[in-house]
Amino acid sequence: MTREKQSAIHAIEKKSGLVAEIADRIWEYAELSLQEEKSAELYCRVLEQEGFRVEKGICNIATAFSASFGSGRPMIGILAEYDALSGLSQKGGSLERMEVTSGGCGHGCGHNLLGAGAFAAALGVRAYLEETKQSGTVILYGCPGEEGGAAKAFMARDGVWKDLDAALTWHPEDVNEVATGSSNSCVQVQYKFKGVASHAAGAPEKGRSALDAVELMNMGVQFLREHMSDKARIHYAITDAGGCSPNVVQPRASVLYMVRSNHVAEAVALQERVDRIAQGAALMTDTTYDRQFIDGLADTVSNHALEQVLYDNFKELGVPVYTEEEHVYADALARTYPGSDGVPGVAARNDPAARETVEEMRASYGHAMNGFLAPLYKGEAFKAGSTDVGDVSWLTPTAQIHVAAWPNGCPGHSWQNVSCGRTGIGHKAAVHAGKVLAAAAVDLIQKPDILVQARAEFEKRTVSGYVCPIPADAVPVVPEY
Repeated sequence: MTREKQSAIHAIEKKSGLVAEIADRIWEYAELSLQEEKSAELYCRVLEQEGFRVEKGICNIATAFSASFGSGRPMIGILAEYDALSGLSQKGGSLERMEVTSGGCGHGCGHNLLGAGAFAAALGVRAYLEETKQSGTVILYGCPGEEGGAAKAFMARDGVWKDLDAALTWHPEDVNEVATGSSNSCVQVQYKFKGVASHAAGAPEKGRSALDAVELMNMGVQFLREHMSDKARIHYAITDAGGCSPNVVQPRASVLYMVRSNHVAEAVALQERVDRIAQGAALMTDTTYDRQFIDGLADTVSNHALEQVLYDNFKELGVPVYTEEEHVYADALARTYPGSDGVPGVAARNDPAARETVEEMRASYGHAMNGFLAPLYKGEAFKAGSTDVGDVSWLTPTAQIHVAAWPNGCPGHSWQNVSCGRTGIGHKAAVHAGKVLAAAAVDLIQKPDILVQARAEFEKRTVSGYVCPIPADAVPVVPEY
């Protein structure tokens, strides 16, 4: 490892206490999507204290920000998230379900760690630029609403990512690996039907049922399922059934739809078909409706050139090391859910030889935490979930890593994740992620040929062009929980 890179790593180690403190503060705030006022304010205040140029409320999103250091090219973006999930309040470090606040929120996806690790990476790159006086700029982007709001997609619509030479990020997981492969794109729209109330027995002919419209819309979408791509998915939730009195014709009813497909252009086209079904349901019931766009995000575009750089640095830095006490806790936590004996990681899911390797690594390590680096997978892969990192990847070369922040097989969006996110295990994941991302960013600044390769691959993979799922007139909307 070069001296300059060691300096970046040392700068992160010096600030490891601050990184852990921020992670814990964000964990305590546990703010929902697009409502992360305290979290965003904390980041902006600390970043200004650390010498970054901070711009608040970018793209007209109150809890979004950018924080830059340095000047000139290359411009390396690092992506931070900090939104929580509803209904997951949980005592940190506990081995049983224990709410801190009844019905409260919690970081079931580990975004308290994600943001803190991205912050750590920015500190490391700042130290490198400060010491070397090298041309280059690091920009930490505060990206709210990943769980509902898709701020990165709104930022993509506004062209934020186009000027970057590369973007790097990470996500807490149950395995140490370089992530790769495509994900589902996603569009969310809410349909609020309006009818006419009436006595369901005495004057049914005067009523126009909004609930009938919702039910007919759902039935129409059921018939649509036969005529869409195998990788497409359509989900829905009735958010307002119009009341609880069966003898009243329901004058209002709402349904929230989520349309997914492997490619964003397909999701947008499929969403238009769902829109027409809503129109048909309104016509059949003589009702009206309001269509409210909630959010949309694109599928991810892999970049193997950047992924190789991340893997090389991950391999050189190793993985987090745990104390005996941490192992005891993680082993016990793994006994609270099924599936802790699974084989983790994208390589194991897609390559039989890699699966055998990971199985051997797990058996050799002997604990629930995966204290090893999974093999680098260079093939095509697909994961059915969705993330607005996809929109970034359509506009600039993008890559990300996973760092083990909870035991093997720990279910996503679970109380176990929240519990582990407030422990030394979580802190170590955030600090280590920062080191890997910072070291990779230093390589990108020092070795411009890598960025040339990454850009060439990016241009080839995105030749079809980016179809933004966000309408030009849409504004971020706080989801209805």
